[in-house]
Amino acid sequence: MKNNSNKKIISLKRQPLVLLIFSSISFLLILLRLIFLQLLNHESFKTMSDENRIRLIAAQPIRGRILDKNGYILADSRVKYSLIIKPQSVNQSNWEKHKLLISDLLKVDSNLIQKKFFNGLKNQKLSVTILEDLNVDQLIKFKENEDNLLSFEIASKLIRNYPYKSVAAHVIGYTQPITDSEYSFLSKKGYKFNDLIGRTGIEYVYEDFIRGEWGGEMIEVNSLGKFQKSLGIKPPLQGNDIELTIDMNLQLVAEEALKNKKAGAIIVMDPRDGAIRAMASKPTFDLNFFSKDFKPQKEYNELFDSPDKPLFNRALNAYDPGSVWKIVTALAGLESGIFPSNTLLETKPCITYGSQCFREHNDLGFGVIGYEDALRVSSNTFFYQVGYGVGVDKIYEISRKLGFNSFSGIEISEQENVGFIANSKWANEGRGWGKPGRTPWVPEDIASMSIGQFVVQVTPIQIARAYAAIANGGYLVTPHLAKNDGEYFSDKKRIKLDLDPKNIELIKRGLRKVVESGTGVSINYGVSNLPPVSGKTGTAEDGEGGLDHAWFVCFTPSEKSELLVVAFAQNTPGGGSVHALPMARQILKVWNEQK
Repeated sequence: MKNNSNKKIISLKRQPLVLLIFSSISFLLILLRLIFLQLLNHESFKTMSDENRIRLIAAQPIRGRILDKNGYILADSRVKYSLIIKPQSVNQSNWEKHKLLISDLLKVDSNLIQKKFFNGLKNQKLSVTILEDLNVDQLIKFKENEDNLLSFEIASKLIRNYPYKSVAAHVIGYTQPITDSEYSFLSKKGYKFNDLIGRTGIEYVYEDFIRGEWGGEMIEVNSLGKFQKSLGIKPPLQGNDIELTIDMNLQLVAEEALKNKKAGAIIVMDPRDGAIRAMASKPTFDLNFFSKDFKPQKEYNELFDSPDKPLFNRALNAYDPGSVWKIVTALAGLESGIFPSNTLLETKPCITYGSQCFREHNDLGFGVIGYEDALRVSSNTFFYQVGYGVGVDKIYEISRKLGFNSFSGIEISEQENVGFIANSKWANEGRGWGKPGRTPWVPEDIASMSIGQFVVQVTPIQIARAYAAIANGGYLVTPHLAKNDGEYFSDKKRIKLDLDPKNIELIKRGLRKVVESGTGVSINYGVSNLPPVSGKTGTAEDGEGGLDHAWFVCFTPSEKSELLVVAFAQNTPGGGSVHALPMARQILKVWNEQK
């Protein structure tokens, strides 16, 4: 019993020591934590505190304008005005009077205003919208009574506005709010929820250049989130304006020329440097649809689900070119040396290749003719013989030099189709659907290829580049939409083609004859004092089984050319001289009047 008593006495003596050690350790831990919070991690916690104390009422960036070459506004930003309150900063003593006055002035239900006010207070909102998209009369009434309406403010929101609606829609492009998935990475570049971003066209390509920067008002709140004071306003930064090479006068004529066509495209280009003066595609669409807060389902379906595909840029899509392709076959014959410039060939009602007799378009033939007359009358059987003689791979080689089967370099390449030019390698490898060695090149293929059918698919912009190379004496230019004086005359943008200049001149003489006395002679009808024009008509069977396409390409003046036009009417049977040529004539008439 005595030993147990001694043990208890010793244990009691040790308790103060244990308590002291425990207290010391606890104090030391608290001290270390304070040192960590106050000294080592001070900046981090200060930032967190500021984020809890300071709020930003953001102001939308002002997107830069898109202008044509003469300063006409193609896209700008329209201000949308809304009536708002800041519930936490409203003076309660004046609230009832102000509420009734604004209700009577702008014909707004006072109960609705009160409900929005209470909801704003309850949810500690910094800003609540009472009335959206005020009209001019409402704005004037508010401004006239502003001194008696201190509880209310006018907030402005910028929306994208397209004054010409559907004109040049595929070139200009449109904007849309960013998605939730995009926000995860775009937020690092300064974008906010529901921020606008360019989706297509110039709006997309030059997004960083024209978008601007957010601004806003910094306000201080207390620990309960109540408004305390304003800390200052940073105005939003306006984006840069961008000036295009588009000439609005020519663009409007191009749009008008396509009006009575089911579908098609027109490209107007300076063949010297590739500057696009007009680019129209039909069907088209109203760009202002994308600026609506509410988009009716019917309008949405007509745009995105229509079989007519109005969002599709036909100027950059691939089609069978027909006879406008014949300059490629002609150059292949000349450059190969097999069919030199003095070649004369007998044209016939039809020539058999494989199991098929390929006909002349007049079913008679044109006798014995050379290159210039073959282009003038657009003889099929002349070019069948040249194409068959030089072979598919020579035609393919020349086509590649002229820019076919590749992207043109135009900025809006997200809309562009690379097209397709067949060759023997493609055939031997299975034509994209068969087994290698089982689908070789056949005689029927070369006949079709020689006149731009079935195994050839090209875009209007590619045709524009190829004919520009003839017009400018042998330079492959880069089509472009943004104005940048001088740059597009550089060697990087103008490639000197490895083609004999004499052969190019021969083609040019043939194209001049087309307009003087051939299939394109009607280009001069009804147009006075027009400089000499060179061109080529084309009628192409639709490889997808639709009605024939109509083409016409021309450049003027024939020497030292300044303007090139590609006119394309999709699935419009009757011939290029009947349907496509008149569209080009409208362009030339207005251009000539401007000069």
